[in-house]
Parts: sequence; C-alpha cells; structure tokens
Amino acid sequence: MPHTNPQSITAPSGPGKLGDALDPAAIQRYLGDLDDWLRGRRSELDQLDQAALAAGRGGELAGDMSLALALWKATADRYQLVLAAWDGGRVLAQDRERISGLIWGRLDGATELPGGLAVSLPEAGRLCDALTGQLRNRLALVPGADRSAARIRDLRAQLERIRDQIALEPATFRDASVQTLAGLLARLGDLTDRAERGADVGGLLGPLESEAATFERDLIVGNARRRDARDQILSARELRADLEAREAALAKLAATCVATVDPAPRYAVPDVDLLGPVPVTPDEIGGYLQRLDRVAQAMEHAQHAYSDALAEHAELVGLLDAYVAKASATGVADNPDLRASEEAARAVLARRPCPLSVARQMVTTYQTWLAKETAR
Repeated sequence: MPHTNPQSITAPSGPGKLGDALDPAAIQRYLGDLDDWLRGRRSELDQLDQAALAAGRGGELAGDMSLALALWKATADRYQLVLAAWDGGRVLAQDRERISGLIWGRLDGATELPGGLAVSLPEAGRLCDALTGQLRNRLALVPGADRSAARIRDLRAQLERIRDQIALEPATFRDASVQTLAGLLARLGDLTDRAERGADVGGLLGPLESEAATFERDLIVGNARRRDARDQILSARELRADLEAREAALAKLAATCVATVDPAPRYAVPDVDLLGPVPVTPDEIGGYLQRLDRVAQAMEHAQHAYSDALAEHAELVGLLDAYVAKASATGVADNPDLRASEEAARAVLARRPCPLSVARQMVTTYQTWLAKETAR
C-alpha cells in the first residue's frame, strides 16, 4: 500500500552485515520495505521538483535535487539486482551471502554518484532521506503549527539516527560532532517545552529541521568520503567482490529475460574471474581499477537492457488488464469477439518465451475491438 504521509517515509535499515548469509525472512522483509520506500520517495521527489520549478527555484535547488535523484536511482538499480538474486526465495547460503554483498557493498560501481561518493544501499537511502528533508524544508512544504507535535517526533527520531552515525566517526572528529548534536538536542528540548506550554513553535522548527538534515547529510557524506580515501588496493578488492555478486544476480536476470520474452537482449554477462587477482603493486592497481570500472559499466548496460525487455512484457499484461476492466465497466466484456481476442492475447502473453511483437499486436487488436464495441 502506498504511504499517505511522505514525511513518514524513511529508508529501511539493512539486515545483517557484509559477508553474512542473511536470514531469508529478513531479506524478504527488507525487499518489501525497500520497495515501499522507493515508490514513496520517488513520488515525493517528483512533487518537490515540481514545487521548485513552480516557485522559480529550480536552479537554486538543482544540485541537491540531482544528488537526491541520483541516490534514488542508485538505490532502485541495486534493489533490482537484489530482487533478481533473491529469486523468489529460491536461495542457498552462498546466494544469501551474495545478497549481503549487494546490500552492504559500494554502490559507486553501479551508478555515477557525484564526487566519487561510495555508499552502501542502506546509506544511500538514509542520505536520500536527509536530502529530501532538506529540500522539503527549503521549499517550506512542511505543514503548520497543527503539525508541530509530529514534526518534533520526526526530529527526535532524526537526532537519534545522527547519534548512531556519530558513533562511526573517527575519534579526532567525534568530539565536535557530539557538541553539535548536543546543541541540536538542547534546542529541540527547548522547543518541546514551549510546545507543551501551548506556544506556536512552527517558525522555530523549520531552521532546526534544516540544520539537522544538513548535519545528517554531512555525517553520512563525510563517513563515505573517508572510506573512499582508503588504500586503492582495498577499494579494488571491494569493487571486485561487488562485481562478483552482481555477476551472479545479473546472470539470473538474463536467464529470466531470455526465458520470458522473444526477442531478448543477448548481452554476455562479464566474467569477473577473467580479470585475474587484485594486484598488490602501485604500478598495476590503477589499470586494474580501470578494468573493473569498464566491467561495471558493461554490467549496468546489460542490466538495463534485460530489465527493459521484462518491463515491456509486464506493461503489455497490465495494458490488457486495463482494457478488460474497461470492457467490464462498459458492459461489453462478454462480447464474443472481445472474449476471443482476450483469450488469444493472454495465450500469447503466457507463452515462454513470449513473442513480444505478436503480443503487442494482440493487445492492440483487443483495444481495436473494444473501441469498436464502445463506439456504438
């Protein structure tokens, strides 16, 4: 079910940790929560983008909007791979270990994020939440004083997330972050007291929400950038492990596509083993990283091709369902020509592999019959 309050949407926490053979129930629950989040977050980002353009502030907010959309896209692409690797729950322990790699591995190999940002799937979701909150506040799309209590609750939850993020900070940076958090908590406590005494705190909540969103964003980005500054050899090993996990998931996606539709794309799934082991010398690691990047780009291109082919089949099924629903609503669904046309179209759509060109024509034929019958 879609969320009715976009501000209540937060990216789900990832199950387990990198290298775990994740619990199947936890994977299934995470995929369901992530699917809900992707739908709700994209809807809100579209609304915010339209509001920014309507207010003449599209250029001012373009940077944050682009980053938020890039993070959403990276999350959506990785969700697709995790879903393919999950394969409806038909997974062994080694498959569940690969899924943990897809969830907790770096996303920078799967999409182009600004500044070489290297984040995991859960981190990308949290960062997208922080950016969306910041955009929402800057556009003043937050309800008024009657929503103060709910906004205070959201702020308190956000500051607890910030507290968890600070625990990941290096000792040299942690004291300053702790002081900043203490200041935000003190201001929130003061606002809470004022609200409980009946004061209108709506005007004070906006700046605090904006500062908290910016602080959370900076913490996540800072932590990601410090990780990205590690030794290049470690980065190569991480990216290679991620590509191995993506290779297995992409192979399943390709097999599903070839079995489902005809014609299907015929892209070869890159074999990561052909790259050889990660070198340990400075002279060789740069070239190896470039080869890893080329493999990542080839995988992404193949993934989109196979996904688009499957999406077209799903769209044809949905389109036929919509036409049949319209026929039922107008009382012509039992017309012999329409019934025969529907049965023929469904038979073609159910074939494996389904001939897409024929399926398109069959759905169009049903639409033509429907137009004829409803025009009377």
